[in-house]
Amino acid sequence: MNMTENKIGFLIVVIIVAIASVGVTYLLVNIFEKKTESKNPYIRLTEVTESDTDPEKWKTNWPREYDSYRKTAIATRTRFGGHGGSESLPEEKIERDPWLKRMFLGYAFSIDYRDRRGHAYMLSDQEQTQRQTKPQSGSCLHCHASIMPLYRELGNGDAIRGFEESYKYSYNELNQKLKDSGHAHPVSCVDCHSPNNMEIRVTRPGFIQGIQALAESDAPMPLPSIEQWRKGSRKEPYEPNKEASRSEMRSFVCGQCHVEYYCASNMKLTFPWGNGLKVEGVEKFWNETTFDNGAQFFDYTHKETGAKILKAQHPEFELWSQGIHARSGVACADCHMPYMRDGASKVSDHWVRSPLLNINRACQTCHRFSEKEIKRRVDVIQQRNFDLLQRAGSAIMALLDAIDEAKSKGATADDLKKAQYFQRKAQWRLDFIAAENSMGFHAPQEASRVLGEAIDYAWQGTLAAFNWKEKTQ
Repeated sequence: MNMTENKIGFLIVVIIVAIASVGVTYLLVNIFEKKTESKNPYIRLTEVTESDTDPEKWKTNWPREYDSYRKTAIATRTRFGGHGGSESLPEEKIERDPWLKRMFLGYAFSIDYRDRRGHAYMLSDQEQTQRQTKPQSGSCLHCHASIMPLYRELGNGDAIRGFEESYKYSYNELNQKLKDSGHAHPVSCVDCHSPNNMEIRVTRPGFIQGIQALAESDAPMPLPSIEQWRKGSRKEPYEPNKEASRSEMRSFVCGQCHVEYYCASNMKLTFPWGNGLKVEGVEKFWNETTFDNGAQFFDYTHKETGAKILKAQHPEFELWSQGIHARSGVACADCHMPYMRDGASKVSDHWVRSPLLNINRACQTCHRFSEKEIKRRVDVIQQRNFDLLQRAGSAIMALLDAIDEAKSKGATADDLKKAQYFQRKAQWRLDFIAAENSMGFHAPQEASRVLGEAIDYAWQGTLAAFNWKEKTQ
């Protein structure tokens, strides 16, 4: 080997070493950056406060979460969920299932009751619904707007006091105040996160009062922090923001709004959890509630029968609490906002949607089956509940027909009290599942039980209407 060959060989070695050094250096720098990124998931570039309800301001500090939050404006559909209408007008449930329209006669939902859309539309859809042709309470904004600053304004700094005054305003009056204050946004970052440290928290007064009543009851709950609080002195009310675990909070932030509640002008917005979260516990709470005039609580008087009816809202939190996922410690956010990787950071996906549209991250982290198998299992559960739901709807229609026939033959309101009693019980159970947005999946056996009771009560009411002359009340 001559001198030239030695120089060439040496040069090649130097180049290889240099390249390797650059590669190793790049790798070390990259590892350092990723470690730094994981330790500092965000850099506070702008200050946000309790009054910053516009998510645009928050995106400077938390761009990943904001980018996925914006996707809630994208139309999503599953076989039993989502909307099938135009982007500006979701499909009418009362046209697809006409028995719903008849069941709600006397209530604004018989005018307009549409499929749900993403969180981005929660305020605009409420403003545009034809239900606004009837008087609506300002309480309705509790869950459809970033309203906490307005509550503080109404209560002279006391949000609870402002909340308790809000039902006295009409929807249009309070919505105008919301716009004038600059807070006319759908539920936003500040409603679920502390602006100081981004910790998740609950802000809605209705939920706080409701969960405190639930804690004070003796109803069994798959919520360890409540069970622990019950073992204590109970001198101070249960405080979810201090006592709940992070896993529980990942359900509580959703339970602020995805629940059953009273929302009208006769009294403040109320979460009916004083007797637990099961359908009969909530029913008992309402049956024991009276208005200021002493009358038993009801949501509306049925236009055909005169029965005083309970109207369920959207009790996802209540039904979830009765299911295997709740008992296993699985939170709402685990399925509807699963964690995702973005660089070295693990963030919760703020594109809130059905787990069926995100099976890999929402389901397969726990369930080691193929997507096809998971979809098949879910479809079987939902189809069975859908079939029961339709049968319950038919049973309710038969009850209404029987009452109409009895009235045509001279039956008085007093003669039909028993039939109306069963109508109230049957419609409450049917609506509890029909208004809940999982087609029974959140607690399949519980949903089937509730629908079975709805069918049974409907036929008992039908029999009572047929035998009205006997007056066996």
